This record gives sequence, C-alpha cells and structure tokens, in this order.
Amino acid sequence: MNEVMNFLKSKGFTRFLTLLILIIVLYSMGSMVNLVLFTFIFTFLMGRLQNLLSAYANKYVRINPKLILAVLYTLFVLALAYVLYKYLPVISMQISELISQIFHFYQHPPDNQVIRYIKDIINSPDSSFDIPKQFNALYGYLSGIGSLAIQVLISIILSLFILLEKDKIIRFTSKFKYGKFGEFFVNLEHFGKKFTNSFGKVIEVQFLIAITNSVLSVLFLWILGFPQLLGLGIMIFFLGLIPVAGVIISLIPLCMIAYSIGDLSKVIAVLVMIAVIHAIEAYVLNPKFMSVKTNLPTFFTLAVLLLSEHFLGAWGLIIGIPIFIFVIDMLEIPKNIEKPNVKENRVK
Repeated sequence: MNEVMNFLKSKGFTRFLTLLILIIVLYSMGSMVNLVLFTFIFTFLMGRLQNLLSAYANKYVRINPKLILAVLYTLFVLALAYVLYKYLPVISMQISELISQIFHFYQHPPDNQVIRYIKDIINSPDSSFDIPKQFNALYGYLSGIGSLAIQVLISIILSLFILLEKDKIIRFTSKFKYGKFGEFFVNLEHFGKKFTNSFGKVIEVQFLIAITNSVLSVLFLWILGFPQLLGLGIMIFFLGLIPVAGVIISLIPLCMIAYSIGDLSKVIAVLVMIAVIHAIEAYVLNPKFMSVKTNLPTFFTLAVLLLSEHFLGAWGLIIGIPIFIFVIDMLEIPKNIEKPNVKENRVK
C-alpha cells in the first residue's frame, strides 16, 4: 500500500497526470486552440524582439522596455494596417489568379508525354493526390479567414497585455504554487519553461527561415519573369513554415506556372532555384538561426508532419515538429551520445 501511495505522489506520476490534464483541456477547447497558439507565437516573437532591442539600446542610453514594446506594437499595427489597405486587394486578386492558373493547367495540360503521364498517375484511383479535392479544402480554409483574422487581432491585443504586465503575471501566478494543488502548478511551471525553450525557439527559427526563403524566392522569380509575385511570396512564406515538405509542396504550383509562361527550360530554372535555396537553408540558415539543434532524420520529419496533419489539421504542418522537439525535451533524451572508445575497450 505504501509503495502505491509513494508512486502516486512521485514526481514522474504527478507530471504525467498534469500533462494528461493539459492535453484534455486543450483538446476540449476546439477552435479556441487557434487563439492560444497565435497568442503564444505573438508573445514569444515580440518578447524576443523587445529583449534584443532593449539589450542593443542599453549600450548607448537607458530606455524603458515598456516604451520599446509600445513602439514595436504601434509600428507593427500601423504596418499591418497599411499593407491590408494598400495590398490586400492586390494580394487577393493575385492569389485568385494564381489558383485559377494552376487549376486551368490541371484541367488543360500541355500536349506533352511527361505531363500526360503525371496526370494519369494523379487521376488513378489508387493515387493519394486529388487536386480538385485539395483546392476545395483550400477554398474552405480561405472562407474562414474572417474568423481567423478576428482571432489574430485578439491574439495581438492579448500578447501586448501579457508582455506589458509580465512581471505582475509572474508574481500573481507564482502564488498558486503555495496553495492547494500546489504540485499541479509547480508542474505547470516546469512544462511552461520546457515549452518555451523548445517549442518557442523552434517556431522562431521556422519564421526566420520562412521569411528569408520567401524573400530569396521572390527575387529569383522576379528575375525569371514570373507574374503574381506578391501571391507567390505569401504562398512560399506559409509553405516555408513546413519543414522539408514545404519545399516539395511549393514545387508543384511553381513548376506548373513555369511551364505555362515558358517551356521546359523555365521549369528546370525553377528546380535549380529551389535546389539553391534549399542548400542555403540547409548549410547557411539552419546553422545560423538554429539555437535548438533538432538534427531529425528526414524520415522522422515527414512522419511527424503526416501524423500531426492528421490529428491537428493545417496547424499540425507548422507546429508538428516543434511539438515533437518539446516531447523529446520532456523525455530528456540526450542530443549527443559520446561513442565509446573502441581501442580502449579492446585493450581492456
């Protein structure tokens, strides 16, 4: 009996129970999870930017961090409003034309043996590709953009108040550790730190890499004479948030547009562009930005993306890898294991 009680009171069991309760609560929230994720992402990214600017400014003059935060959010909101006012109609038109162009290419492919062979594979009953179905799903996502925009706006406001009152929030929530169910809140604090150190930093890296990839891609596409650059830039940015698979997915519409505005040489140019940008991402951006080394094999990356998309939908493609890194961090799996010295073992 004592052994059972000791097990129920053990740190490992209480942490598992806390994590289980968190999963149940998040699952029961439904669409409110979008608000939670957006709020966390805005809070983490803006908080990191505030800390960087504060550290840089303090070298020359002492500035209140809250003033820096207020300026950051003011500039962010003004820039967002300006972009929406000036470029939203243009972006909407270009994305609509882009989708129509891709759909027209699918319905009326060029008279080419390779293209016909690919289309036959896609249209086969055993194929997992269903272009019309995928576009219907895309239109479904776009139809809910109004409610998504409201959630983003609320998330921005919530993240601002969280950062402005960060010290007060920490002092207030720390009191819960000393009341009833204190162990539960101690475990919450532990999970929160782990979540921020793993999930948050990986999300930050994904955003930095996606921004860099989209800027480089738009520059290359402009040189190649592609139309609808704003729409393509937005598409590449969001696909860039998906590790590994995003590059593969972006190849399909880019190659279709390249063939429709040029010939096979234009498609080859796009393939070379993707290869160059992927090489820059692998050998320059990842070592430069990646503060949390994932070093995941490609098989694990794709498997995690497939599973997370199945359970979490579109969000799973973006947050699947960060969640997997968080789980690895929670299990305290070492990132590097020293190999034993074979020669020493032989001597022994």
